[in-house]
Amino acid sequence: MSAKKTPIIEVQGFSKSFGSKRVHQDLDFVLYSREVVSLIGGSGTGKSVFLRSLIGLNHPDSGRIFFKGRDVTNLSESEWCEVRKSIAYAFQGGALFDSLTVEENLRYPLDAHTQFSSSEKQKKIDAILDVLGMSGTQHLLPSDLSGGMQKRAGLARAIILEPEVILYDEPTAGLDPFNTKNIQDIINELKHKGQGGILVTHDMPTAMATSERISLLLDGRIAVSGPVADLDNNPLVKAFVTGEEMHGKA
Repeated sequence: MSAKKTPIIEVQGFSKSFGSKRVHQDLDFVLYSREVVSLIGGSGTGKSVFLRSLIGLNHPDSGRIFFKGRDVTNLSESEWCEVRKSIAYAFQGGALFDSLTVEENLRYPLDAHTQFSSSEKQKKIDAILDVLGMSGTQHLLPSDLSGGMQKRAGLARAIILEPEVILYDEPTAGLDPFNTKNIQDIINELKHKGQGGILVTHDMPTAMATSERISLLLDGRIAVSGPVADLDNNPLVKAFVTGEEMHGKA
């Protein structure tokens, strides 16, 4: 008999509207430790809104968000700053500081959140760039990097504090097959090291290559959720993949 899995992130009855536009309604979601779950759904279904809510950048109108069993729904900003050390957000565009070099971008969270010495910070920066195949880019500006390298640099900054969970917002959007495969390999390597996460994506091959489970967001709720292998023939997932109209089918 397998041991009962404990959620690392659990969302219960999450609802969110912006003015008259309802984005989420009584949404339930769970992420277990050391797994990656892909969150798929059409454009405008609120996937990024959901991710941002998990680190306190958006606040639900109702419902609860738990991290490692702790209710984090109504934390203060200073309390959220502590949680964000454990839940990293890899923004879609990398969200690098344009005027800072790659090294300075990576040093920023280390300066803000650690007591490491300068040499310890340098060692950590060099090591993570090496892991991501970016050695030698320390002194380049973001504008000097290709799109794929900008995404990797943004991911490097997100994970440099060694978070327990990584929120990936369209990490392969706009990338060629070579760089897409690089990102897939990085997600799988981080998962192997114990850093799971939630992958928001329209890229089904990447979802299949990296995730244990897939959840489909439809009409403000999780309409379908299950192991990757079990969803191959699910009609709602097939409709999403083929671009058919899904509204109201859940």
